[in-house]
Amino acid sequence: MSGPDAVTPARAAAPLRLDAAGRRARLRQYQEQLLERMQAARANSGASVNQLGVQIGAARYLLDLTQAGEIVPLPPLTAVPLTHDWYLGLANIRGNLVGVVDLARYLGEGDTAIGGDARVITFGAAIGFNCALLVARVYGLRQAEKMQPNGAQLRDGDGNDWTALDLTIVVADERFLHVGR
Repeated sequence: MSGPDAVTPARAAAPLRLDAAGRRARLRQYQEQLLERMQAARANSGASVNQLGVQIGAARYLLDLTQAGEIVPLPPLTAVPLTHDWYLGLANIRGNLVGVVDLARYLGEGDTAIGGDARVITFGAAIGFNCALLVARVYGLRQAEKMQPNGAQLRDGDGNDWTALDLTIVVADERFLHVGR
């Protein structure tokens, strides 16, 4: 078939490119909005402090926005031989090689399912550690000061318990620093 209605390989691939480009544009917009919120949270020290809510294993954690970097879908990983099973390998995230850790597995809470809601969160530049965590789910921004103390955790209005996770303490752990077996 030829003429204006003919489907050429270029025409058939066009909707796929537009869909992928649309997803990338939506992801970029979401990341820009999150970055704006993070910058506003840093600038307004007297204002409410937002934290990033994530699921690691079966537990919910709060990450300080100054310690969290980008949130991205799990990129392809390159395995690194002779490393612990919780060290998933290296990923290229925006041109940077980043070590990816399954923190649930590191904590002995089982493997994080790859796919679905799973995301990778890079460590923020302030930490100075080229690493990322695989998390089961990102819940978005949470206001810890509106939560009620519940032992070592905080409980939100929906009855969910949250634990603060300080990434500077994670990177200071000798075991975390030695990924080799």
